[in-house]
Amino acid sequence: MAQSEVLKAQKRAKLGSHSARSLRAEGRVPANLQGDGAHIDFSIDLREFLATRRHHTHLYDIDIDGEVKTAVVRELQWDTFGDNIVHVEFKSVTRGVETEAEVAIEWVGQPKGVLNHLVEHVTIRCIPSLIPDFVEVKVEGLDEGTHLKAKDIQLPAGLSLAIPGNSDIATIISAHGHEREGEEGEGEEGAEPTA
Repeated sequence: MAQSEVLKAQKRAKLGSHSARSLRAEGRVPANLQGDGAHIDFSIDLREFLATRRHHTHLYDIDIDGEVKTAVVRELQWDTFGDNIVHVEFKSVTRGVETEAEVAIEWVGQPKGVLNHLVEHVTIRCIPSLIPDFVEVKVEGLDEGTHLKAKDIQLPAGLSLAIPGNSDIATIISAHGHEREGEEGEGEEGAEPTA
């Protein structure tokens, strides 16, 4: 079971892009916490936060100027190049009470055709301490034409889907058919217009 980590935070006295740039220059990242009808703006130490991510932490006790809030990451916002985190949005949660979380899908194995995944993440429901880094979908040896649904995701004990089980997540398509479609598309694009 995953453990929580404490993040020291400071309430933001000023908001806006100028203030955010100043925080980043100091090695801090703007953040906010939403939930229970509250919205709190604060900043956290970027290196400390990245260290917790390397430890695969999902559950946090955020100490905001002495007031501790339990939360999970709802969204990470990155810069244009995807290199640096520019904002972190947390969601307030209660220990032992189920919440929804978006986690990555890891495709396992090699199908007989080409994997055409329609989504990269899925929303699951579980208690905060059980939120995984990813969930698995096995595609080893699947035939062309196979349609994968959300219910095909291998969920560990304690996790359930927060989306309909019949939601499409991927299909296995023909590699040759995929190439032919591309060739036809090029031909149509270059064709002379008809009167």
